[in-house]
Order: sequence, then C-alpha cells, then structure tokens
Amino acid sequence: MAEERRGAWFGFGFCGFGQALGSGRGRQVHSPEPLRAPGAGLDVCRVSASWSYTAFVTREGGRVELSGFAVGAAGGCRDAWASEELLVVLRAGPGPGAGTELQAWAPGSALRGEPLWAQTVPEAEREDGPVGDETQAGPLPLLPCARAYVSPRPPFYRPLAPTLRARRLELGAEHALLLDAAGQVFSWGGGRHGQLGHGTLEAEPEPRLLQALQGLTMAEVAAGGWHSLCVSEAGDIYIWGWNESGQLALPTKSLAEDGKTTAEASGLNEDGSEVKTVAGGEDGAPAPFIAVQPFPALLDLPLGSDAVKASCGSRHTAVVTRTGDLYTWGWGKYGQLGHKDTTSLDRPCRVKYFVDKQLQVRTVSCGPWNTYVYAVEKEKS
Repeated sequence: MAEERRGAWFGFGFCGFGQALGSGRGRQVHSPEPLRAPGAGLDVCRVSASWSYTAFVTREGGRVELSGFAVGAAGGCRDAWASEELLVVLRAGPGPGAGTELQAWAPGSALRGEPLWAQTVPEAEREDGPVGDETQAGPLPLLPCARAYVSPRPPFYRPLAPTLRARRLELGAEHALLLDAAGQVFSWGGGRHGQLGHGTLEAEPEPRLLQALQGLTMAEVAAGGWHSLCVSEAGDIYIWGWNESGQLALPTKSLAEDGKTTAEASGLNEDGSEVKTVAGGEDGAPAPFIAVQPFPALLDLPLGSDAVKASCGSRHTAVVTRTGDLYTWGWGKYGQLGHKDTTSLDRPCRVKYFVDKQLQVRTVSCGPWNTYVYAVEKEKS
C-alpha cells in the first residue's frame, strides 16, 4: 500500500480580525501561505470560515480551534460549521448508540458555559437497496442523519423531506443547494440574483429540482453569497446566479476597461440570462456583459481540465481539477484569489503558487472573503 503523501493547509485573502491565514501579517494575504493555525502542529482535517473568524477541526481528538474575532477551543468534536450568527459543532454522544449531539454556540462564547441550544441527532440509517446505494451524508450544515440541516437563522433545526435522500447541502446568503444520492440538484430560498437556477428571479419556499440539469449526474455543489455552482461526475462545471464581480466567469460591467461607460441596452438572452451592452468593444460595437445568469451555464476551464472539487466565497469561486490544479476567479479585493494581487477576474485563472511549489491541491474551502486550501507534495516521477 502506498504511503499517504504529507499535506498542509494554506490560506489567503482577508484576515482583518486576526484569523489564522498564512502568516496573518496585516489585514490581507495576497498569495497562498502555509497556515499557522491555533495549536501549531495539529492535524487539521476541516476548515470552516465565516467573515470574522475561522473554525479548524483536527483529525486526532476531534478538537475545534477558533481563530479571529471569535476564539476558544473544545474537544470531542466531529465537525464544526462557522457563521456570523452561530457556531455549530457536532459532538459524539455519551455512549454507544447515543447518537450525536448537535450544539449551537454564540461565536463570542469561546465555547465556554452552555450552548444556546443542543439536541441529539440520529446517525444516518442504512436503506434497503443495492450495496453502496445508501445515503452518505456530507459535512455540516447537513446533519449526519441526512434528514435535516442547521440554519444560522431561526428555526435553527430544519427537517428535510425523506424523499430527498440528501448527500450534501450548501447555504448561501439567502439560498440553499442540495445534492441528493442520485446526483440531482435542488435549490430553494431567495432568488433575486438568479442563484436558484430556475430561470426566474423568484423565491422558492421548498426544495425544487433544477430541471435544466436533469439527465446529468452531479458530484459536487457549492453555494456562494448569491451564486451557485455544481460539478458533474464527468468533471464539467455548471454555474449560475449573480455575476457582479465576475464570479461566474462571464463578462461583467464592473471589470470593463472603461469604468465610466454606461449601459446602452438591456434584455434577456434566449437562455434567460440578463444581458446589458456597454460601448467600447474592440470593433466599436457594444460589448455584452452578463449581470445575472438564472439558468446553469456550462463553464470550460483552460486546457480542458476536469473539475473535482469546488467552493464559493461571497463573490469569488475556486475549483480544484483532477490533476490537482487550483483555479480561482471573481472578486479579489483582499487577495482571496491567490494571484499575488487584489485584482478581480471574470475568467478562471490557475493559482501558480501550487504549480511552482510542486504541490497537488486536494480540496478548497472558501470563506466569504478568503480561501483555504489543502495540498500535498506531488509524486516524484
């Protein structure tokens, strides 16, 4: 059996509250730097970043360490999920068969005293069916039973219809995405920026299947502030929602060369995307830009790369390819794209740091204004 290659976490972007992010010098980090997390030397297996603080979960001992505006630590934890309103942790029950205890804490509590609320949640149950057909619940905010999720706003505990057979759930600022066991995607919540993918800007009170993706099997979903993304089993990327900072990798007015230009016309494409035109194209003709994309759009990465992992920040996007490269685009004001500057991009751009250091990216986790990456050394040829 091949020995697992040594890996490390890296961070870049906003760290104005002192959250561990690379060296943590100043308010922002513009290029990936090895993470100096609390409790140096701990084997971090999960990172969940909110705007003002970050939660790190260690593999050994299940320790949660907080860094930033919220500080503190606790042991015996299986998972943690950070938001500005709540810090949610999963802790093993007191004995065999006792289930898992879900606890919600005020971020500023330092994990001391009593949680705001707590309840025992059951583990996922095996379903009758072919081997390997049972639901495998993903990380928080989806609960281990895959029948409920936790929300940062009341009601905090929200049950899901058993027919959904949830595998992963992601929360944006106003919407939710769910990936089921069959690889189908459902969305609900606010839709004013097209983030639900149903072709309108209307809200959806209950999970609704994305008809545009039917017949395609999805492997990953990611929710940004007001945009959404999914990755198919074949490695294709589908993206939709708000494109204010180029986070959909579509032409956007805010990144146009002439910042003083004004929209001359607006309308809808045949696919329902909101298109405006701005003067100043290379041939003198109006150049189109897309403000809102309410249907999933297929996005090709450079070099025909296949995607395997994805994460979205408030207005930026990060994707890991099958070969271990990291591509980022969208809003870059705090260096969260990792390209050694604060430039925003409306096209996927490979983060060269990991190429130069001969590192293979395994996973990425975006906070609203920053990015965390786990990478391992490339195999020696």
